[in-house]
Amino acid sequence: MTLEELDSYQRTNGKSKNWIRVGLDTGGIAAGGKEVLASLREEKDDAGYEVDIRSCGSCGLSFADPTVEVQVEGMPTMLYGAVDAKTAPLILREHIGKGHLLDDHVMATRKRATSLDGEKQTAVLVMDTCVVGGDKTKFFQASFEQELKVHGFGDEIRVYRAFDMGLYDRGLCAQLFPSGVTFSNVLSPDIRRIIKDCLVEGKIVEDLLESESDPQARVVLRNCGKIDPDSLEDSLRNGGYRGLRRALTEMTPEQVIEEMKASGLRGRGGAGFPTWLKWKLTRDPESQRKYVICNADEGDPGAFMDRSVLESDPHSVLEGLMIAAYAIGASKGYFYIRAEYPLAVERVRQAIEQAREAGLLGRKVLGTDFCFEAAVRLGAGAFVCGEETALIASIEGKRGSPSPRPPYPSVKGLWGMPTSINNVETLACVSAICNRGAEAFARYGTEDSPGTKVFAVTGKVRHAQLVEIPMGYPIRSVIFDICGGVLDGEDIKGVQTGGPSGGVIPEKHLDAPISYESLRELGSIMGSGGMLVMDERDSMVDVAKFYLRFCVDESCGKCAPCRIGGYQMLQIIEKIYRGRGEESDLSQLRHICSAMKSASLCGLGQTAPNPVLSTLRYFEHEYMAFIEGGHAYARKIRQQQKEQEKVAS
Repeated sequence: MTLEELDSYQRTNGKSKNWIRVGLDTGGIAAGGKEVLASLREEKDDAGYEVDIRSCGSCGLSFADPTVEVQVEGMPTMLYGAVDAKTAPLILREHIGKGHLLDDHVMATRKRATSLDGEKQTAVLVMDTCVVGGDKTKFFQASFEQELKVHGFGDEIRVYRAFDMGLYDRGLCAQLFPSGVTFSNVLSPDIRRIIKDCLVEGKIVEDLLESESDPQARVVLRNCGKIDPDSLEDSLRNGGYRGLRRALTEMTPEQVIEEMKASGLRGRGGAGFPTWLKWKLTRDPESQRKYVICNADEGDPGAFMDRSVLESDPHSVLEGLMIAAYAIGASKGYFYIRAEYPLAVERVRQAIEQAREAGLLGRKVLGTDFCFEAAVRLGAGAFVCGEETALIASIEGKRGSPSPRPPYPSVKGLWGMPTSINNVETLACVSAICNRGAEAFARYGTEDSPGTKVFAVTGKVRHAQLVEIPMGYPIRSVIFDICGGVLDGEDIKGVQTGGPSGGVIPEKHLDAPISYESLRELGSIMGSGGMLVMDERDSMVDVAKFYLRFCVDESCGKCAPCRIGGYQMLQIIEKIYRGRGEESDLSQLRHICSAMKSASLCGLGQTAPNPVLSTLRYFEHEYMAFIEGGHAYARKIRQQQKEQEKVAS
């Protein structure tokens, strides 16, 4: 592929005016996305609709899987959630055929407008956003319809029940379509005001207006849910490999490193090490060969950020890997992906083959002197292989266990050669930075933690999903303003960040901004981006026990502090949990934690104590309740948990 051919993709759209996209990442497929796609195509063939139906990756709204996005000429793009094979044909018949939306599936836009701009409104989306007191959405819909008839809009404006408004616990909400003007806490008398002021006079009801839009900023997820991950052409039309073009034709390797420095990008795998410095330390040594590795060994329980990016936009990560290779002087790179991610493996392999066939991979990329090859290596699911030296050993065919550092991989890495290892999210940021410039990335976030961060928000949360927010955004706002708060309306107790290596942050500290420094001060870490929500029914002793058992099971056993210390701590917590603990056990736990953090060989052993230390720091009273309550309290807690499990099943 020549530079001119690459540029030509930027000048073409390649889409029909009418199109439908079905989200087919792992979550979408598990929820029935393939059946939805087949149903849509069958209905299209039977009825002869002029519409392009294709698949895409995840848009991040996991709670709404499978999602279907629809574009019809003359209408704004609309998203539907929780679509099944029976509902799918109605999208063609109603939305494509008649211009009508679907009740209980249509999702309101989160890009909320503050003015009507003289635009004619054709629909109103309504929803009761409160989780207690009964769902009043249907009553709200009927009231709106009746009032519209009174004002003569009965045949012009339709009212639909929304699947999601992007607003939570704001009472009855209404969004005018297609403008996106949104009102919250609407009461019965307000319906007439909205119709009279907005639809008749073209004014805004200021006291009900929701003026703030979704705070998310999509940098890593910029193409996820928007392109077909199986199509190189789709990626190219949406900016794919533009960052690589700029790096190869307009910048020296040193300038690329300086661009990363200006952006402030830090490793998104958890440690937060400056990306530019890692690249410089790898570029500086003289060596016959150098390597770059994409670490996609995502092992945190409940985390699915890297998997989703690889499944939805593999070319952006491959592009980032190639830019890293150019910057450090490498000619070979590897994707290290855990074998439990078969769809991610398939799509990355396909992306590599497509890039190679197009001349974007191999010798003299884009007509320059840059030569690069990439391959995929599978991990067997060992959590410890997320650690750099263990990952390198695994690629070399050795047992995946860490090695002492220094020397660091940047000096002596894969097969003894200088090696730069970056995770999936970091490389997706790299391609965006080279395409849009360092300033565009650095305008997000804080001074010490620039840019955005992707989190997989799971646990006791109403709407589990992927979110990408600017650094510095409060944890509480992520949970309540973006993800809808705690499941079943329960009180939040804490949030675990960083997976087994992180800590529990209690409710009183949830207003803390998300950054590497602030989370560390609270006794947790950023990690790769897991965020697990817990409510008042969760036992913090149980949480610590779960994560500690995970670390004990996943320890390679190479060093004594981790191998012995983790097992000893688990035995003490098990003893406390059975109601046989003593107060002295708590000081013993802290002593072992200190030894593990200071003496363990790798990050697994050094961070494994974090869940224990953080729960002791903020919830020591729960440990004491088990100790003082003895068997009786322990039995009561276990009985409550069994009842919760029975209700859930």
